[in-house]
Amino acid sequence: MPHDALPVLSNPRAERVRAVRALTGRSARQRHGRFLAEGPQAVREAVAAGAALELYATAEAAARHPGIVAGAPRVWTVTDEVLAAMTDTVTPQGLVAVCPTTTADLDEVLATQPRLVAVLNEVRDPGNAGTVLRAADAAGADAVVLTSSSVDVFNPKCVRSTAGSLFHLPVVVGIPLADLVTALQRTGSTVLATDGEGEFDLDDLADAAALGAPGRIDLRRRTAWVFGNEAAGLDEAERVLADAVVRVPLHGRAESLNLATAAVVCLYASARAHRAPSPTRPS
Repeated sequence: MPHDALPVLSNPRAERVRAVRALTGRSARQRHGRFLAEGPQAVREAVAAGAALELYATAEAAARHPGIVAGAPRVWTVTDEVLAAMTDTVTPQGLVAVCPTTTADLDEVLATQPRLVAVLNEVRDPGNAGTVLRAADAAGADAVVLTSSSVDVFNPKCVRSTAGSLFHLPVVVGIPLADLVTALQRTGSTVLATDGEGEFDLDDLADAAALGAPGRIDLRRRTAWVFGNEAAGLDEAERVLADAVVRVPLHGRAESLNLATAAVVCLYASARAHRAPSPTRPS
């Protein structure tokens, strides 16, 4: 359908505009089972995944991204004023998609025998959660799990931080950590908690995996990494659930790494171990 033939929304106070705006709030998302993906990258991935139920685009954005518009099932052109009224971003990027708040089932995920899982336990900052989800996708993780009391993964800031990765891999939500760890261990995954005072050094584990000489903890095995709350981390009761507690070594003077940075380092250590060729021992 040519752009000038699409329905045009020009009233920022229209009922449809208010309904879309409401999805920036958690209660409306839960009530309607819908959330917003904003900007070309997130919307492109939503459309590619068949998750975009409705697309709202300015005329300029529609002309700039014809492939995105062509792939969406229902499209409205909107004025800049209307788009600004629909979102909570300071500078909207011309495209907003309404998507279903679909999450994955834990049993179905575990049935696939995932090699790498990222677990966010009581992570509250949407930007951190979204960044870890994006990193998990980049590292080739098979799933991300947000335990009970973690941030809503469909929070607009979280969705933006994933840069489209939310549509690439299964996301499980609302699982108590103890239940999750039990299920992961029962299906053969090694569960590794992260803590600055952990017994195992990540560099040592990575070196051992590369040499084919692992000890009790082998990064080449199926692994789930558990990352704790930004401020409190993991408490003792949570750490003892895991098979081991791993620290990321600090070689400089920094006191610690933030959650998202530590997650990137840990996930990529596993990703490298999983993809490395079998080491050749010297004769």
